[in-house]
Parts: sequence; C-alpha cells; structure tokens
Amino acid sequence: MQEYIVENYHDIKEFIQFIREYKPDVNEAEYRGRKVKLGKPMRGDVKKFKVYVKNPKGNVVKVNFGHGGTSAKKAGQKTMRIRKNNPKARKSFRARHNCDNPGPRHKARYWSKNSSIIFWIIDFFYLY
Repeated sequence: MQEYIVENYHDIKEFIQFIREYKPDVNEAEYRGRKVKLGKPMRGDVKKFKVYVKNPKGNVVKVNFGHGGTSAKKAGQKTMRIRKNNPKARKSFRARHNCDNPGPRHKARYWSKNSSIIFWIIDFFYLY
C-alpha cells in the first residue's frame, strides 16, 4: 500500500474512495466459485443449518450442523425441534455435548453449542 497525503476536502473524498476499493471485505469469501458470508448461520441443504468459516489453514469450509434438515424431510424422517425454552432439555444437551469446551470454529460442535440464540433469530426471521 502506498502513502496517501490528505490536504483538503477533495483529497478526503478521494482517500475515502481509495480505502473502499482496497479494503478487503472480511465477512465475505469465495467458496467453490461463489461469494459467501463468513460466520453467518443459515438454513442448510444437507443438515438443518450451515455456516461458512475459515479453517486454521485459511481455507473456506462449509460446516453443516443440526439434525436432518431437508434431507431428513425428503426421507420421511422427523426433524428434531430446538427446545430452547425447556431448561431440562438445555441442561441435558449441554452436559451431553460438553458445552464448556466448544472446540474450534470450523467444527460443527462449536456451532451447535453456541447457536441457540442464533436459532431463535433465524426462526424469528423465517416466521415474520
């Protein structure tokens, strides 16, 4: 990157345009030839939810998590509901999955533990 001298209003506008062009968007990346948002859980195709993240090597990977999803519906299976309002179910889930140690962001275990709030937000926007 080169040095940029700002002296007047025109230079400020030019500098802002320069920054917009050269600043990489940290929330977007390319996965298999298409642009995807990183770290944003969404409804999945293979499992109930999916999220795109970068692994330690720097590659963008798709993390599928949740039970069933559309593939389970097509097979005629029931998909599990998220029982976020049931304290016993939440406690059991957290104990069963060792939620005190969520693991790395590029694994499904991390997202299934830390996304009960995210599920609520997704469900809210899908319903309304």
